[in-house]
Amino acid sequence: MGKQILVIEDEPNVAAFISQGLQESGYKVFVAYDGLNGLDLLKQKDIDLVVLDVILPKMDGREVAKKIRELGYSNLPIIMLTALGSTENIVLGLDSGANDYLLKPFKFKELLARIRAHTRTKSTTYDNVQKLVLEDLEMDIDTKEVKRNGKEIHLTSTEFRLLEYLLKNKKRVLNRVDILENVWDVNFNLGTNVVDVYVNYLRNKIDKGHDLKLIHTVIGMGYVLKGNS
Repeated sequence: MGKQILVIEDEPNVAAFISQGLQESGYKVFVAYDGLNGLDLLKQKDIDLVVLDVILPKMDGREVAKKIRELGYSNLPIIMLTALGSTENIVLGLDSGANDYLLKPFKFKELLARIRAHTRTKSTTYDNVQKLVLEDLEMDIDTKEVKRNGKEIHLTSTEFRLLEYLLKNKKRVLNRVDILENVWDVNFNLGTNVVDVYVNYLRNKIDKGHDLKLIHTVIGMGYVLKGNS
């Protein structure tokens, strides 16, 4: 049985275009034309991935994505569709819980490639590391707590994933492509500065007020998390 895709898109022509293409590619497709019906379908069906438009009636796509995460679908891939391509809008979409972001108009083969990437069966690896530490910065993977010098730091889910990736690769220079592919599992147009925006968010929460800075820019190369040792 093929993977089951939920398409939440209020434009009938776009929804039909996506649905037909996915069915011809071997997927079982369910379509909702607003956010509330989309959430109802999600609860009724065994969905493997959601294709979600941003601008929807009754409840916009960002609210729908947040609700999906609140309902406990933490690992369900969400690909957000939108004509709003600014960095600010991309950040808002990712902060709401989306895994990927595709700008309208898009080629169907690009959407299909993203869907295949997100629904590909990944081998399960068991990582016994529960706490990540660098200098006085501590992250508990299980409890999702982050502290610096014993003081708790509140991070969004995206900021947490970014810091986790930096900590797991401490002292290694990571370029923007590395970060995009591993933190968001996406490959954005490199003209966007989403990574830079989130690194600055982290700097304000992790390094601000501390003499020892942990997040460093390597000009022309990327970013590295390192201390004195």
